[in-house]
Amino acid sequence: MIGALGLNRIKLSQLRALVAVADCSNFSEAALLIGVSQSAISHAIATLEKELGVQLLSRGRHGAYLTPAGNTVVEKARDILEGVEGLVQEANLHKGLQGGQVRIATFRSVATHILPKVMATFQQLYPNISVAISELHDFPHVNRSLREGSTDIGFTYLPCPKEFEVWEILRDEYVVLLPPSPPRNSHLSWEELANYPLIVPPETDSCSFIVRKHFESHNQSWKPVYRFREDSTSVQMVVRGFGAAILPRLAADPVPPDVHIC
Repeated sequence: MIGALGLNRIKLSQLRALVAVADCSNFSEAALLIGVSQSAISHAIATLEKELGVQLLSRGRHGAYLTPAGNTVVEKARDILEGVEGLVQEANLHKGLQGGQVRIATFRSVATHILPKVMATFQQLYPNISVAISELHDFPHVNRSLREGSTDIGFTYLPCPKEFEVWEILRDEYVVLLPPSPPRNSHLSWEELANYPLIVPPETDSCSFIVRKHFESHNQSWKPVYRFREDSTSVQMVVRGFGAAILPRLAADPVPPDVHIC
């Protein structure tokens, strides 16, 4: 019975030597096959036999042949070497563009309006790479996912932590959505906005924080009347005339045709 110490000492080079001798029935040819010296083959086989405690090869003037124990062991050795080769191939796939998986974290507006077109192009170019998308509630969750290593690529807001490698892909604008009414121009004064009940995201939402800071920087009163987590709910509240919603443009799209954008 092989002990834990013997198990730890068995090397892939020993298994490779055994398989080579089994295929060639000759130490010198086996050495040429795997690119080592004949003495290295002899030492590897002898050490393996010592660790396993059984004779694996019957040696003679006409070559080396597997013993009954050797026949059993060499099949296991082949399985192990094939498994290691498969492991290396799988790792190589993940290092290149011929396979593997890309994990993306994003929030709803990007997942809806940007990723579908990008993914369609990417999968045409690299059909063997799978793409996994996690749609998170807000960009701080995306940053956390990147930091924890559960995501490879994240769509977030700028500025973002210096620990990330960053590319700017677009600039989204914040817009005010006004209820259906007679046509008006696309500019809105603070006084005009004050006539509408404000519809904004919850206080914990990053967009709400950004808008509130904008109001405060202009010394404007910040008194939202309605708060909704789902952008589509805010848009529908505007459609029904409940107030004016302030959202990023991508989050607001698609905007109903009778809603005014300022």
